[in-house]
Amino acid sequence: MEERPETELISIPATPRASTPEILTPSGQRSPRPASKEAKSSTAWTPTSFISPRFLSPIGTPMKRSRNGNAHYAAFHNLNAGVGFQALVLPVAFAFLGWSWGILSLTIAYCWQLYTLWILVQLHEAVPGKRYNRYVELAQAAFGERLGLWLALFPTVYLSAGTATALILIGGETMKLFFQIVCGPLCSSNPLTTVEWYLVFTSLCIVLSQLPNLNSIAGLSLIGAITAITYSTMVWVLSVSQQRPPTISYEPLSLPSFSASVFSVMNALGIVAFAFRGHNLAMEIQATMPSTFKHPAHVPMWKGAKVAYFFIALCLFPVAIGGFWAYGNLMPSGGILNALYGFHSHDIPRGLLAMTFLLVVFNCLSSFQIYSMPVFDSFEASYTTRTNRPCSIWVRSGFRVFYGFISFFIGVALPFLSSLAGLLGGLTLPVTFAYPCFMWVLIKKPSKYSFNWYFNWILGWLGVAFSLAFSIGGVWSMVNSGLTLKFFKPPN
Repeated sequence: MEERPETELISIPATPRASTPEILTPSGQRSPRPASKEAKSSTAWTPTSFISPRFLSPIGTPMKRSRNGNAHYAAFHNLNAGVGFQALVLPVAFAFLGWSWGILSLTIAYCWQLYTLWILVQLHEAVPGKRYNRYVELAQAAFGERLGLWLALFPTVYLSAGTATALILIGGETMKLFFQIVCGPLCSSNPLTTVEWYLVFTSLCIVLSQLPNLNSIAGLSLIGAITAITYSTMVWVLSVSQQRPPTISYEPLSLPSFSASVFSVMNALGIVAFAFRGHNLAMEIQATMPSTFKHPAHVPMWKGAKVAYFFIALCLFPVAIGGFWAYGNLMPSGGILNALYGFHSHDIPRGLLAMTFLLVVFNCLSSFQIYSMPVFDSFEASYTTRTNRPCSIWVRSGFRVFYGFISFFIGVALPFLSSLAGLLGGLTLPVTFAYPCFMWVLIKKPSKYSFNWYFNWILGWLGVAFSLAFSIGGVWSMVNSGLTLKFFKPPN
């Protein structure tokens, strides 16, 4: 197939050697939709026009088309999106759930999200000759244009923005601890505050965010995947190898009232759900792969996803179980990293401890890029549609600087990581656990009242119910974080 200029509207007939006709967009990752004159002339605001434009300008942008992904890229991206800082907070959930319910909820959530990921991979090309390259577009195909937009748009935006905010919190705090470990007694009398470290981390994220699309950050995703596996292993190994605190207990934390206990358990389950975020990126990752009828993209995507989620299990389960074994209900709200520093900063060699913290920083920088890319793409597509001009490198940089500092300000306003993780897990749970099941029934249309039909409807409605419960628990935990959560303050 000959190369097309960036500014050309690509329209290829659906033959066995060609995939779907598509309109070129900032990252080359949109599903086909014909341009509409009414859409171009309309200036009224709609959610679609801001986040997921249905009608995109054929002008294009300075970015090049991205269709050279493969199973290796899929493994890197899925691993980078699926494991990271959220694993560090899992022992906090175990402190409220205890051994039995903690392991059971983690196992169920892992199997559930792996099934729904398989659904999304299969539905990417559910209609022959058509590719749904964004989560919102698949939701619109299943639920209808308007309802699908409202159901899927805001949870996916919350997930991208909320994850970016949480990454700034954990990344800035980890940079502060790393500096204190390396500097030791030589630290100045006026070290940077935590908020200033948040700002330093945000600035680094903005510099790296100038890479244009998902394939251009494949190297960063590889770095993020390697660092995530390495520091996850180091954290739980270092924790279980040290002597446990003398007052440790494995009984779930007792709270003053029954209602407080219920809300805390809901928040803890929300933390478990948040550990498996990443489905909002599945369609974008698969969209970076070439696809024909003979060699569909779902084959390399699923190969890469299986490898990624094998390593994700090797990271999440040992951190959750080993961290709770090492610290029990003494686990601080910041997670196992804070516990390791608070209990064993003088027992572990400084170089080894500093390396662990530095790997966490590298992973957070990499994760920020992959979770922010869909938002960057939406900003640039909206600009191209409204102005009918290419998105220059200066405009693109401006969008990314704006997004980075908005995430920073939200992080400063809501500096409660475990509470924020529970709330995000509740609000965005349908994206991972509920919507894919509904989509399978509505698009694939299995036989009514068959096992497949019942199974997916039940899973979908359970996901919606859990989302409401976990969101309430997350809100309650944020409001009462000073009463229910204990924070470690690193020594000056």
